[in-house]
Amino acid sequence: MEKVTTFLKHSWEEVQHNVTWPKFSDLQASSSLVLIASLIFALLVGMIDYVFENALNFFYRSF
Repeated sequence: MEKVTTFLKHSWEEVQHNVTWPKFSDLQASSSLVLIASLIFALLVGMIDYVFENALNFFYRSF
């Protein structure tokens, strides 16, 4: 149990003193970029799915 306690104490000290935390404005900018990229990717995948679905339906109806 002592090893776990020591590990947790050292981890907490590391987080408090050695980790460089980004500014809130940087986090907002990064989050906005990820949101926009995710939406674009979702729309692209949706369009590809729509095209393939219609193409396959057309192909199956032709037989």
